[in-house]
Amino acid sequence: MARSGVRYEDVQRAIDALLEKGEAPSVHKVREVLGTGSFTTISEHLREWRTRREENRDLPPPRGMPEALQELAESLWEKAQASANEALAHYRQEAEGRVETAREDAGEALRRAEDAEQRESALAAHLARTEQRLEEQSGELARRESERDVLAEREARLANRQTRLEAQLASLQQEHERQAREQQQALTEQAARHQERLAREEKRHESSEARLMGLLDEARQERQAADKQQAQRLQQLEARLERAQQLVQEARGALAEEEKRRRETEWARHQAEERTRTLQHEQALMQARIDEQKQLLEEQVRRLRDLEAQLHRCLWQAPVPARPHEEAPENDEGPAGAGPSREDIE
Repeated sequence: MARSGVRYEDVQRAIDALLEKGEAPSVHKVREVLGTGSFTTISEHLREWRTRREENRDLPPPRGMPEALQELAESLWEKAQASANEALAHYRQEAEGRVETAREDAGEALRRAEDAEQRESALAAHLARTEQRLEEQSGELARRESERDVLAEREARLANRQTRLEAQLASLQQEHERQAREQQQALTEQAARHQERLAREEKRHESSEARLMGLLDEARQERQAADKQQAQRLQQLEARLERAQQLVQEARGALAEEEKRRRETEWARHQAEERTRTLQHEQALMQARIDEQKQLLEEQVRRLRDLEAQLHRCLWQAPVPARPHEEAPENDEGPAGAGPSREDIE
């Protein structure tokens, strides 16, 4: 079931209740008293109530209406009018401020237009400098590209050298490991042979303790000599390995430096390309303006030629007065002085 709307009588009763409390009626207060209703409907009824009250303002108050209530209504009406006048003054001030802001915006737009014209006039002078810089940048770009090619070739050589050094280092490490294994195996085999020899000597010469001690000394000396020789070879291999690692580090440092230079060159080339594209765009704009000026100049030349042709026709068609001592001969077509002769024009 649809809910019925707020009636005028309901709004009028709410207004009377507010007036009895000494409060000025408004849309929000009337809705608070009613507890329902849309603001639009209440506003329409409140406007109707004020219209009726204004129409009945000059009529005598109905019988039974207290004089205090009438005075209160009049004071409320005066307050409402004062509030409306204040709101109207506020809106008028705000409108004047907006008009002033619009005028300032128009002045700012005019100044911007003048600045644009100045920039346009300066653009022509800037174009010449831009073309000169473009030529210089083109030469610099060509030189940078040449340096980049040289650096790329040098980087490739360094990369190949690094690969060779790394392969040589791996080979040296494998050789060192192989020689260490061979030395260990030789020492093991030699110790085994000495043990077998000592075992045979013990069986054969159990009573020859002195000879056994000699053999032990000889084996110990041989072992010490073999250890010393192995230590020397290990020291040599470690020195070679250290030199190879140093070469690899130097190659890596040089490669990093070359990579840094290549990145700087690439960045400089990118910047030059950006500036080149910008200058080409500006040059295209200026070329369009130059073509437009050329068309205007050609139009003016064409008009000048038309004017010269008209002047030439007027000179040839203008009549020349006869000389006093000569009479113009006549022919079948009319007087002979219909047009100026070449000698008279000259």
